[in-house]
Amino acid sequence: MHRKIGEILVEMGYIAEEEINRMLEIQKSNGDKRRFGEILMDNGMSEEENLKALSVQFDIPVIESKNFPQEIPIEKISFDFLEKNLILPFELNDNTLKIAVGDPTKTEGVEALRSSFDYKISVFLASKSEILQHLQRLHSSRSVMMQRLIEGVAQDDVMETDITGEISHLRDLAQEKGIIQLVNLIIENAVKDRSSDIHIEPGEMNIRVRYRIDGIMYEKEFLPMKMYAAVSSRIKLLSQMNIAERRLPQDGRVKVNVAGKAVDIRVSTIPTIYGESIVMRLLDRDTSFITLEEIGFDRVLLDIYEEVIKKPYGMILSTGPTGSGKSTTLYASLAKINSPEKKIITIEEPVEYLMDGISQIQVRSKIGLTFASGLRHIVRQDPDIIMVGEIRDMETAGIAIHAALTGHLLFSTLHTNDAAGAITRLMDMDIESYLVSSTLICVMAQRLVRRICPNCRVSQNVSEELVDKINHNISELWMGEGCEECSGTGYRGRIGIFEVLPIADEIRELIIRKANAKEIKEKAVSLGMRTLREDGISKVKTGITTIDEVLRVTQVEL
Repeated sequence: MHRKIGEILVEMGYIAEEEINRMLEIQKSNGDKRRFGEILMDNGMSEEENLKALSVQFDIPVIESKNFPQEIPIEKISFDFLEKNLILPFELNDNTLKIAVGDPTKTEGVEALRSSFDYKISVFLASKSEILQHLQRLHSSRSVMMQRLIEGVAQDDVMETDITGEISHLRDLAQEKGIIQLVNLIIENAVKDRSSDIHIEPGEMNIRVRYRIDGIMYEKEFLPMKMYAAVSSRIKLLSQMNIAERRLPQDGRVKVNVAGKAVDIRVSTIPTIYGESIVMRLLDRDTSFITLEEIGFDRVLLDIYEEVIKKPYGMILSTGPTGSGKSTTLYASLAKINSPEKKIITIEEPVEYLMDGISQIQVRSKIGLTFASGLRHIVRQDPDIIMVGEIRDMETAGIAIHAALTGHLLFSTLHTNDAAGAITRLMDMDIESYLVSSTLICVMAQRLVRRICPNCRVSQNVSEELVDKINHNISELWMGEGCEECSGTGYRGRIGIFEVLPIADEIRELIIRKANAKEIKEKAVSLGMRTLREDGISKVKTGITTIDEVLRVTQVEL
């Protein structure tokens, strides 16, 4: 009979006996059927402390994640089975298989391994989250094919070259079969994992490959540094960059077809100490446009925003940091009001998605086609609606204001933290306050939060400390446990949270007298505006996202 984990935690000095009793009462009153250790972790105890207590309770040694394997030591084993049973095989010597388990009470998986392979099983304990994350990394990136490619290319003597080698030799390296397959597989894995970006970063000893999935970076590969010249040359050759240029940043583009999908890749390089850092932005050309509802607008926001975008003229601004979904929202807005009766022209850098019935212009700064110069010519094309990818300077802002004043509905973006900040930013660009108040009809700030994976979503208790922290009453929270569908992260996909500020008469008066952003925001809230944090909390209450996600992207409001 194993000792109770509460007794062990008290003995180890991690928690007071009074706190154990209080947690037991909460568990009993709420009918919580989770393990006691999980409840304690939800209320402040660290996973490391819980792990040490479990080690004592079950007399199982702990293994650190630094000792996890680069590949599963046995073949013909399902990753789904390993994730479901929280098992990570990490060493096979003679007839003894060493495995790390995240839950020592789950014995079915261990017995299944023993009976299937007839091995002696040596069990170690490890963090659940670290096991799931490592399995996800092995499954989605370090496939057998990837591992063999890396090993095969690394053993090829022809790869032993310095990046400063002859251009013809670099070109030859880029066309080696192994390198072509390796780069293709990195891109394929990124597409399969729903990545938005691939980061290839040279270091002193190796090349780190990371994917950005649902806005979060994940390490996927570590390639030998001697392969850097070949890998970077291959990518630069594909994207029509200058292979010889390594001192200056470069931009390129390549179109590929992955698993039947047409993917447009924007490539950027910058020189670093150990070589050029490469970022590849993946744009799925076949992705259908999502609606405002799918982006995250509820009925309340839709009623406000749809009334604004149906006006015949004025300026509508979308604000937020890079990667917050501003362009997607503008595309959804244009799709909502697009019709044969309206002439719509956009100027973008770059044109990310093609839209039927809309004239789209690509900025080309090298030949003088900028946002400002393009916008001047757009207004002569008799448009009803104009979209400017971004207002970056006073010249573009001035022309945009003029276009809105002369009977056009104009959409654009600004980089500000909240909706009220966009108003003062325009005035900081030397746009007269009376012009801003006359043309601006709506400002919308937004962020992206990760959605809870619907396949592994479970409810969790709400602590009093959390209710006090967010200043909202929430009776139930949801989280993702981690599964194969979400690669063990507990999240799948993203959704927007919004702060929509229609410019009412009271706001116009504040603009005219050049009020600061704080005054404008306070007035907007008093008129009923829902802040980013409040919109995020509403999505937490409906089980769409987690409170951690909302707090992560709205720290500016603290």
